[in-house]
Amino acid sequence: MSAIARHAFSLRASLPLLLLLLAPAAAAWAAAPQLGPPMTIRRAAGPIVLDGNLDDAGWQGADDIATWYETNVGDNLPPQVGNRARVAYDDHYLYACFQFDDPHPELLRAPLGDHDAISSSTDYGGLIIDSRNDGKTAQMFLANASGLQYDAVSSDVSGEDNAPDFFWDCVGKVTATGWNLEIRIPFSTLRYARDEAPEWGLMLYRNYPRDRHYQFFSNRLPRDVNCFICNSSKLHGLAELPHGSHLVVAPFATAQRNDARSSGPGSPLSNGTIEPHGGLDLKWSPIADVTIDATYKPDFSQVESDAAQIGANERFALFYPEKRSFFLEGVDLFSTPFQAVYTRTVTSPSLGFRGTGRMGNTAFTALVTHDRGGGLVILPGPEDSGGAPQDFESDVGVLRVRHDLGQSFVSVLATGRAVDGGGHNAVVGPDFQWRPRPTDTVTGQALWSDTRTPNRDSLASEWDGRKLADRALVVNWSHNTRRYDLFLQGKDVGAGFRADDGFIPQVDYREVYFETGWTIRPKDAFLSRVRLLTADWYDADGAGRTLSRRLSAAAGMDGRWNSFMRVELNHDDIRVGGRLLSRFQPRVLLRAVPGRILNQVSIDTHVGQEIDFANAREGRGTTIVTSFTLRPNRHLALSNTASGRWLSVDAAGGNSGRLFSAGVERLRGTWCFNSRSFVRLIGQYVSTRRDTTLYTFSVPARSAAFSATGLFAYKLNFQTVLYLGYGDERTFDPMSDRLEHSARQVFAKISYAWQR
Repeated sequence: MSAIARHAFSLRASLPLLLLLLAPAAAAWAAAPQLGPPMTIRRAAGPIVLDGNLDDAGWQGADDIATWYETNVGDNLPPQVGNRARVAYDDHYLYACFQFDDPHPELLRAPLGDHDAISSSTDYGGLIIDSRNDGKTAQMFLANASGLQYDAVSSDVSGEDNAPDFFWDCVGKVTATGWNLEIRIPFSTLRYARDEAPEWGLMLYRNYPRDRHYQFFSNRLPRDVNCFICNSSKLHGLAELPHGSHLVVAPFATAQRNDARSSGPGSPLSNGTIEPHGGLDLKWSPIADVTIDATYKPDFSQVESDAAQIGANERFALFYPEKRSFFLEGVDLFSTPFQAVYTRTVTSPSLGFRGTGRMGNTAFTALVTHDRGGGLVILPGPEDSGGAPQDFESDVGVLRVRHDLGQSFVSVLATGRAVDGGGHNAVVGPDFQWRPRPTDTVTGQALWSDTRTPNRDSLASEWDGRKLADRALVVNWSHNTRRYDLFLQGKDVGAGFRADDGFIPQVDYREVYFETGWTIRPKDAFLSRVRLLTADWYDADGAGRTLSRRLSAAAGMDGRWNSFMRVELNHDDIRVGGRLLSRFQPRVLLRAVPGRILNQVSIDTHVGQEIDFANAREGRGTTIVTSFTLRPNRHLALSNTASGRWLSVDAAGGNSGRLFSAGVERLRGTWCFNSRSFVRLIGQYVSTRRDTTLYTFSVPARSAAFSATGLFAYKLNFQTVLYLGYGDERTFDPMSDRLEHSARQVFAKISYAWQR
C-alpha cells in the first residue's frame, strides 16, 4: 500500500471514533417518522368467543378498519382484494379480528405445522404491536387459516427475530369469500408503561402470495423512510389496563437414555442407563413493563438439531442462532452493531437470573448465570479463527441499558465472564443510533475489553495466563430513497480485543465497507423490481497489510411466481499464509414459489476461481446450495436442503486434481395432526472426501456422519409440552470403510406452564 493510501485508510479508520463522539450531541436533531392513520380501540361490548365467526356481541361497536395499502408489489396502492379488521379489549385480553377477502378461496395456502413454521409463501395475517410506544420495537402475532401461529420481535435496530415465543390464542376459518382470523392476546404477554390511558403503536398485516408476493398493511410504508416500526399507527382508547403481578411457573421433567459403543469403532452399542432430570423455569412480571426470569437446572435441549453447515475451506467460525427460551425475553436488547453478546457461548448453565424492563425512555436487561462449560471458545485472529474446548466452569454476566431520544438512542453494554480457577474477560462500551431524517440512519459502537486468559495452554497456546486489552470501533451510515440507497461502514478491531460472551471471530483488522444500489420497478412485466448494486470492502491488519478486498457488480430482481433472482460478479483478494491470493467468482441465486404443492424451490451457487485456505494457494471450485419444500396437503410437509462444495488445485511437482468434495444433505418430513401435535423425522448426512496427496499436511481421506431423529410433539403452548424423541448417529470408520453405529438416544420431556 502506498503512503498516500495508508494515510487515507488511517483517516477512514478513525472515522468511527469521531462520529461516535459527536453522535450523542447530534441525536437531539432526530426527525419524526411518517406515522400511519390513528386508530381507536374500545372495550368489548360483550363476550368474544374464538371460533372464526365474527358475529359475537363483543365485536359490536368496534371501529371497522377497512383502509389498507399494498406496500409490495405496489407502492402504497389500494389492495386488489378486500381487508377489514377490528380491535377490542377487556380486563384481561386484547382482541383482533380480520376478514380477508379472496376471489379464489381454493388457492388459499394455509398448511399446518410446528409453531413459527409460517413462511412468506403462505397466506397469513395478524397484528404488530408496539406496546411500549417507542417507535422501534414491536411484538408480532401472526397466524394462518389453520390456526398455525408465528410470533416474533421486530426491531428497527436489529431486524426480525422469531426465536421468542409468547402466550396467545387464535382461530382461523375458511369462508366462501376468503378467510377469517380471530386473535386473543393476554395483557400479561405485552410490556407497557403504567399510564392511565396509554398510547400504543399498531400495524395490521396480511401476506397474500399469488402470482407475486403481495403484502398489505393498515398503514403506508414509504420507500424513502429508513425504518419499519416507526410507521405504526397510534392506538388510542386503552384505559385501566392490568398492572398486577403476573407469574408463570413451568416445572419440567426429562428422561433420556444414551447408548454408546462398548469399545472401539465397529463394536456394538451398549445400552445406557435411564437418566431422569428435572428443573424449573420461572417468569414474573411485578409490573407490566418489568420481567424477571429465573431458571434452575434448565433443559436446554434443542428438540430439533441445528442444520449442518459445510465447514471445509471456511476461514472463520460458523454462526448458529439461539433457540433457548430463557435468553429470549427482550432479545432485541442483546443486539448491537458488534455481536458482543452471543448467548450460545453459555453452554450449560446450572442456574440463571435475568431482569428486563423499561422505565420511561430507558430500557434495560441484565443477566447472570453459572455456566458448567462444554462446547468451544472462539479464538479470533486477523486471517482466520480457531477454537478451544471450554472444559471449565465460569460465571457470566451481561448488562445493556438503552435510552431513547425520539427515534434515536444512546446505549451502554457490559459483559463479563470469570473462569473458575483463574481467568476473566470483561467488555464495556457505548453505542448509539441517530436518525437525523427518515431517509438516514447513523449507527456506531465503541467497546473496550480486558482479558486474563486461563492457565490452560494444553488447550490453546494463548491460554497461558497472559493479559490482553484492546478496543473495537464501528460506525455506519445508511441512506435510502425510493430509488437510491447507500451504506457506508468503518471498523477498527484491535489485536488484543476479546469478547468471550459474543461472536467476534476476527480481530486485528480495519475495514471500510461500501454498498450502493439503484432500484427500478417495471410495470406490467415479468420483473416487478430490479436493483443494480455494488458491494465492496477493504480490510487491512494493524500493520497496514491488506487482509482482503472485494470489487463487485450485482443485480437483484423480483418477478412472477414469487421469484427472486440475484446475479453477482465478485473479485476478491485475500491474504492467506502471508501472501495475497485472488479469485473471480460469479454467484447466481434463484428462488421461487411455484404454487401450493411445490411451495418453495431455490438454488444458490458460486462457481469459478477459488482459494484453498488450508494450503494457501489458488484453485478452482464450486459451492452450491439447493432446497425445496413439497406440501401435498395441509398436513404433510417435505423439505430437502442439499449443499456441496468442490475444490481443485495445482499442487507442487505438477500434481493436480480435486482437493476435496464436501456435502451436506438434510431431509425433513413433518406430519401435523392439528395445530398442536405433529410427528417429525429428520435425516442428515455430512461427508467429505479428500485427495491426501494434494495436501501439505496429514488429513484423513474421508470423513462422514449420518444422523436420524424422530420426534412426537404435543403442545398446548410453548411451555406446556410433551416430547417423545429418538436419535441415531453413525460415523465413518476408515478401517471398515463404512458408516458404523456410534450412538443412540431415547428422549422424553413433559413440561407444564402454570400461570397466575
